[in-house]
Formats: sequence, structure tokens, C-alpha cells
Amino acid sequence: MPVPRLHPRTIEAVKERADIVDVVGEHVVLKKKGREFVGICPFHDDSKPSMTVSPAKQFYYCFSCGAGGNSIKFLMEFQRQSFGDVVLELARKYQLPVETVEGPQQERLRQQLSRRDKLHRALALAAGWFRGQLRTPVGANALNYLTEKRGLSEVTLESFELGYAPEQWDGLLKHLQQVEGLSAELLEAAGLVVARKGGGGFYDRFRHRVMVPIHDRQGRVIGFGGRSLDGSEPKYLNSPETDVFEKGKHLFGLDRAANAIRKDDRAVVVEGYFDVIALHAAGVTNSVASLGTALSSQQITQICRCSEGKRIVLNFDADGAGVRAANRAIGEVEQLALQGQLELRVLHLPSGKDPDEFLKDHGAGDYRALLDQSPLWLDWQIQQVLEGRDLSQADQFQQAVSGLVALLGKLPQSAVRTHYLQQVAERLSGGQGRLALQLEEDLRQQVKGQRWHGRSSRHEQPGEASQRERSEAEILRLYLHCSNHRAAIRRELRQRELEDFALQHHRLLWAAITDLEETNLGAGRLEAISRGTDSGHDLEDIELPRLLTDQLLLENSALVARLTPLLEPGEVQLAAMAKPLLQLRGTTAALERQKSLKRCRHLLEAWGSQRLETLERCIAALIEEERQQPTESVDMEMRIEAMFEELNSDALRFQELYYSERKHIGHLDQQRCGGFSGQDVIPA
Repeated sequence: MPVPRLHPRTIEAVKERADIVDVVGEHVVLKKKGREFVGICPFHDDSKPSMTVSPAKQFYYCFSCGAGGNSIKFLMEFQRQSFGDVVLELARKYQLPVETVEGPQQERLRQQLSRRDKLHRALALAAGWFRGQLRTPVGANALNYLTEKRGLSEVTLESFELGYAPEQWDGLLKHLQQVEGLSAELLEAAGLVVARKGGGGFYDRFRHRVMVPIHDRQGRVIGFGGRSLDGSEPKYLNSPETDVFEKGKHLFGLDRAANAIRKDDRAVVVEGYFDVIALHAAGVTNSVASLGTALSSQQITQICRCSEGKRIVLNFDADGAGVRAANRAIGEVEQLALQGQLELRVLHLPSGKDPDEFLKDHGAGDYRALLDQSPLWLDWQIQQVLEGRDLSQADQFQQAVSGLVALLGKLPQSAVRTHYLQQVAERLSGGQGRLALQLEEDLRQQVKGQRWHGRSSRHEQPGEASQRERSEAEILRLYLHCSNHRAAIRRELRQRELEDFALQHHRLLWAAITDLEETNLGAGRLEAISRGTDSGHDLEDIELPRLLTDQLLLENSALVARLTPLLEPGEVQLAAMAKPLLQLRGTTAALERQKSLKRCRHLLEAWGSQRLETLERCIAALIEEERQQPTESVDMEMRIEAMFEELNSDALRFQELYYSERKHIGHLDQQRCGGFSGQDVIPA
């Protein structure tokens, strides 16, 4: 619908209400610097905070690219929207009256904006009905679960507005239709009811579940989380995405935790609703939870807006799924953490307990003490690399070194990198001083050559991004539909270090696959399959396409649409999978080759930045040294060669790495073209 001409009063009201720090802070992590805020400019390829946001002047300006203006100008540039669209969006956000110069258009616009109000009203009425059901005889078991098993007080039940959805097909539907006069179509749009197949009416989405309302920052109900009481799956069922509920943009508990986060200058992010509820009940009111998805950059930005020091502690479960969730969250903010734009820590509670369990056994004091001692994200990741490895075994020692080099390679040349190199060398050496010094120097050389993580867009050539997307999609399609080769695919991905997919929707799909397989086989067996010590025949019995479709439809319907070509391939795609193992080898080799090519470009650039010391300089230095301190006759040629290698060690190291990488690319080309020997073929 074309945007009507807005009345000047509406435009002025929006300008007055839309705070520049609030608007820019939703899209850029801002850090207070004196009276202003600074952040990474989103309008050019920025690596350092060059954008300044002034609350006093209500103005932003980038000293690198020259972008600047007020709140409306920022959103016009950032979202590529028209002036009218931005003003309307801000008016809706701040609930400001919209006036236009044309009456009929104004009325239609008001109707469009009022739809969201109707959804909020329906959700609020549903929350009230659920609370009422908890206090009836049908809700007795649910109330007992909350008070006895969960140990929640009446104050906590009321504070979080907990309720119960009865075991009825249409209890909520009938109440909201007959008593409140709401249409079934509106309730479906709010995510409260589901249309029956074949068009035979609607039924309640939530049945026989403890109901936890989810609020936005303004305290309005936008959705629900339902906890199963009879063991039926899924254990937790969330509302679907609606016009007022986007999981990746909201955090459970942030409406009540924002002030506590500001006061403590720290946010605690946990996994579950009841972890947040238990923490708030124990007085740790600066805690929030993600909504059944990996922590997104938008959610992290919201948290950072509440904390001046941008301090976040991730307290996820200590199981495999929790570790992966922590690593995914770290991946979202890694660059900001490396640049000092926020402080990220990770807390894993003793004995693998979640916050709810820990608080029952130990109390809030012990929990706060552990929070204060939680390690920085990089220290935690280093510990994860070393966890469970026997460093006396050569293969495990080498695996640890490779993992540590990859982590430390993310750090720029600084005192921080030197600190971590020393720390890691001491741990690897087992306290042997001389060995620690040797290991530190060896790690330093490896990190210099490998300070690159394989995905830098700076070294990417045109077309490589689309090629990578096609290759990753092929691998996932093979995994989903060639079930008898899943173990082989996992081994190949582990061997080539390709398990961490580059594209976000592919990473989310792979994480969902892994969660399902861990549920069926256990994390230990899945790890053994990836290492090649378990045949993994059981993997082929898991109906991944069906299970994933059902799960994603409930949790992330938008992602299902994007992944449909993988979950439901066409005839041409199925025909292309006639020789899955050969296709796998060629595709993984292509992905690895792409990473190697970018690494070559990086090494050439690094080598080109080195200042080479010539032989003449070496000879002159030795002659001067000999003149000042004459020594007995020595092999001058050997001394010159040794000095040349010492002075140019970095450049020579880059040359060696480049040569080795080019040889590896030749081997990968053979694999891609099918010219590899029989011993290279993946066993069926």
C-alpha cells in the first residue's frame, strides 16, 4: 500500500520520541565513551569503531565514510526504506498517533496499525485464561508441579504470570470466541490455535502444558512457551512466528531484567524459561534466556544496550548441545569481543547442573561467586580444546595444538596474544620450563602463518561465496537422503575440518541434525562416529527429513521455507546423488580447495609485507661485529647463512607455508577430478 502523505505533527512527534542511541543501538553495538557512544559503522567495511553517536545532539557521524544524520536518516540508509515507511515504523514502535492529510487513507492506515493491537489483546486474554485454569481442579497437577517439583512460591507464580493449558482440544478457542468475541482467524494469527487439516475448523495449539507468557520490552504478551506435563514431545513448545513475535529479536525476561542488568552492568544468559524464573526468585534478576534458538546478534545487541560495560555471561548447559549453543553464541560476537567492544564470559556449573538445579542445592550466594569467577570466552574455548585429551599421546597432543593454534590465530598481534601463547605453552609443557619456551616459540610461528580462519571475505574472489553455498547444500542433501553413508560423511567432514558450515542457515540445519542424532544415539557415540572409531550404522535408521520438518515447523517456520530444497529435493537433485561417495569426495575437496586458495592469498600478502634483509646487510653486520670483537677463524659462509635465515625467518616461513599449500591444492584437484588412488576412496 502506498504510504499516505504524513502530517507534519506526526513527523515532529516521531523525531522527538525516537532517541538516536535507542535507534542506532538496535542495529549496532554501542559503547559509551565520555558523553558519546562509539560503534562499528554499518555503512562501510569497518574494522574499528569509527561511528560516533551523540545523545546531546541526537546525531550520528562516521569519521571514515562520512555517513551522518538523525534517527530517521539512519534507518532510511540502514533498512533502505523511504522516509514515509521509516516514520510509520517508528510511530508504530512508540505507539504515536498517525495523522495524514487525506482522511480515507488515514483510516485504512489506522486499521493496519490496530491489527497488532488486536493480536496483543488476544494474547493478553489468553494469558489471563491460562492463569485462571491453573487455580481450578483441572490445573491441580500443574500447580503441584510448579510448587512442589519446581519449588516456586506464590509470589513467583504471580510475578511471571504462570498458567496452565488444559488437556482439551478447544477450551481456549471456545472461551475467546464465546466470551470475548474474538474470531478464530485472529487467534490463528496470534499463534493460539491451529487450523485443522481439510478446513474443518480449529483446535488449541497448547494442551496439557504449563504455560509461560513471553513479554516484549514494553511488557506486552507476545507469545508463550508451553512445558509438557506428560512426557510428550516436544518437551517445550513455543508460539510460532507472528506479526508481534519474532524469536530471534526477543529475550525471555528482558522486560523485567533490563534495570537489573544496568545496575549490575552485566547480563546472565541461560537456556531455559525455568532457569530464568529460578534465578529471579533467588534474587539474580539480571538473567534472561533465548527463545529456543541459538542466541542471535540482534538479541546480543539488545542486551548490550542495557549494559554500559557490554558484559555478558553465557550460562548454558554443560552437555553437548549446551557447548554447541555457547560456541554458536560466541561466533555471533567473536569479532566484537576481539575488538574490545564487549566482554564475553562463559560459566559452566559444577557437575553439569543447570541454574535451576544448582540453586536448589547451593543457593544464590554460591551462584554469584561462580559468576564472578567465570572465565573469558577464549579461556573457556581453550579449556574445551584441552578437555579430556591425554597430552602424553602424540595424536591427541597434535590435535590439541591444532585446535589451540586455530583459536589463538584469531587474536591480533598484541600483548594479549603473547599472554595466551605463554599460558597455553605452560599448560602443554606440563610445567617444564625449557619445554614451555620451545613450545611458545613453535606456537608463535604457527599462529603467524595461520592467523586466518578460512572465511575472510577480504581474500574471497567473485563467485566463491555462491560456490561455497552450493557445495555446503550438496553435502547436507547427501547427509539427509543417503542415510547409509551418514557415518562416512561425518568422518570426512571431521577429517577435513569442515563441520562448521559457513552459512548461517546451513549451520542451524546441521545443529538441528546433530541434536536429533545425539538424542537417539548419545553425544559420546556421535563423537566416536566422527572420529571413525564407531561404524555408525544406527544413523541410517533416523528419519531426519521428516523429524527435521516437524521440529522446524514448530520452532522456526521461516527457516523451513529456506531449507525446503534440501529437505525435499526434486527429481534432478535425486538423480545427481547416484554416486554419493564420489560426489562427497569431490564436493568436500572443492570446499577445502576454496579455503586453501584464500589461505594462499593471505600468505602472499603476509610475505609481501615483510622487509627482507639482504645478504649484503648480513655480511656488513658480521664484518662490523668481527671488527669490534675479533674471534678465531670461523666458517664465515655458515655464519652469513645462519644470520640470513634468522633475520628473515618469518618471510621464509611464509614461503614454506605457501609452497606446502600449493602442493595441497594440487592434491585436492586430483580428488575433485576423480584422479585419486584407491587407498583414498572412502569406505562404504
